[in-house]
Amino acid sequence: MLKFNSSQRRSLAARAHHINPIVMIGKDGLSAGVMSELDKGLSNHELIKIKILNGDRKARALLLEEICQQLEAFPVNHIGKILVIYRPETEGKEPAC
Repeated sequence: MLKFNSSQRRSLAARAHHINPIVMIGKDGLSAGVMSELDKGLSNHELIKIKILNGDRKARALLLEEICQQLEAFPVNHIGKILVIYRPETEGKEPAC
């Protein structure tokens, strides 16, 4: 998994502030279709928001971890039911902060 320092994380969180969630995850959880849409979103935008409709904080944190592991992405933020993840276009590329 990618590692960033706190200033890079803050910069990515600031960039994500004005974007809307591209995927909403409901009671069915992480289906193949949801993972496909998340992968497409990361490929197109690098930085995306996800809204989770069900579950408590621990369940959402586990979901964030699972998404990031499967998609080789970096967890930027988890506030309430909104998750923000980042995946650079190419491996080894620094975030455009």
